[in-house]
Amino acid sequence: MFDNIKSLGALMKNAGEIKQKAAELQEQLERQTVEGESGGGAVRVTMNGKGHVLRVQLDQPLLVGIAGDDKEIVEELIAAAVNGATARMHQLVAEEMQKVTGGLNIPGLTDALGSGQIESTT
Repeated sequence: MFDNIKSLGALMKNAGEIKQKAAELQEQLERQTVEGESGGGAVRVTMNGKGHVLRVQLDQPLLVGIAGDDKEIVEELIAAAVNGATARMHQLVAEEMQKVTGGLNIPGLTDALGSGQIESTT
């Protein structure tokens, strides 16, 4: 308990430095990418650390067979790949946050860095 209080005190003392590191981390997360896949790699989604989908790849054999009910299967595979990439993005942000805060959990800071508030580009 007292270790957390000491850590919080040190964190408060270095708030300006942490704010700068958080801003740098936001820029870094925009350049880092994660990938989610489904259907044995038939669908791949690449996303950056800010939650923006950068690319969706569909294997050609998957596209050739799309007809009727197959369309629903492809849609489910795309959703699964996006969800996988999103989970990896959240993990990436959490790992980077550990570096910035020295392992101290600061409520709301993860959201400020983009993990909780995924921006829409539409």
